[in-house]
Amino acid sequence: MEGLYEPAVIRSVLEKHGFSFSKRLGQNFLINPTVCPRIAEMGGAAAGAGVIEVGTGVGVLTHELAKRAEKVCAVELDSRLMPVLAETLAEHDNIKILNDDIMKTDLAAVISEELAGLDVVVCANLPYYITSPVIMRLLEERLPIKAVTVMVQKEAGARLCAEEGSRECGAVTFAVRYFSEPKKLFDVSRGSFFPAPNVDSCVIRLDMKDKTIFAPGSEEERFLFRTVRAAFSQRRKTLCNSVSAAMAAEGYSKQRVAAAIESAGLAAAVRPEALTLAQMAEFSSCLMNAGK
Repeated sequence: MEGLYEPAVIRSVLEKHGFSFSKRLGQNFLINPTVCPRIAEMGGAAAGAGVIEVGTGVGVLTHELAKRAEKVCAVELDSRLMPVLAETLAEHDNIKILNDDIMKTDLAAVISEELAGLDVVVCANLPYYITSPVIMRLLEERLPIKAVTVMVQKEAGARLCAEEGSRECGAVTFAVRYFSEPKKLFDVSRGSFFPAPNVDSCVIRLDMKDKTIFAPGSEEERFLFRTVRAAFSQRRKTLCNSVSAAMAAEGYSKQRVAAAIESAGLAAAVRPEALTLAQMAEFSSCLMNAGK
């Protein structure tokens, strides 16, 4: 459908179907005509590719993905948008719309049943309130996908793509880097949306790693994520103080944590954000084995 980038056209289509915006669902639709083509192209939508889209809005990004990819499976929670999408995406025969919650959708089944034999990527303009849960689900389930390209709040993008050892690093940074290679692609101003949100956005891409540091589901992997959460449980404190405070009930005293820090070859007063992923993994292994 032509003109989906124009607020007047969007209003007309939505009013026709009795649709009103939902603040609860974080609905802000793109009206900048340059953004969605860039997301589609930089996100891997191409011949031989199958795309999972999270949240369709009125179908602006869906349209650009379908023009380039072999097939698009879009997961949209808001049932009120189904008749809207039937109109705006009527020209495409390679789109499957799933009226479902992305946190409950069986994505492995979607891939095997709808995108079999294709190079699968994920593209989305994510509502800010579910950014981290959606990204972590896509990473932790180890789905057969090559990359995740998403538009997120600019501040969240900075954390997700933070350089190792920088002050912006947090628990989510380590989790993202464990499973993928993150990269910021470009910024998107708040004026690119209708209605306009109160913050700017950016588009990031997470290229999935073929192999992680520890075996999937192993004790070492589970302990690493416990350690990372403990390390950042008291922001800006030393690694020793944060971890010993968070894991004291499990028997990890300050002395025991300090010994693991020393065994990992780290400075006694090191802060968690100063560590690389490899250093955090080494510390986690030393801590897990301390006292065994």
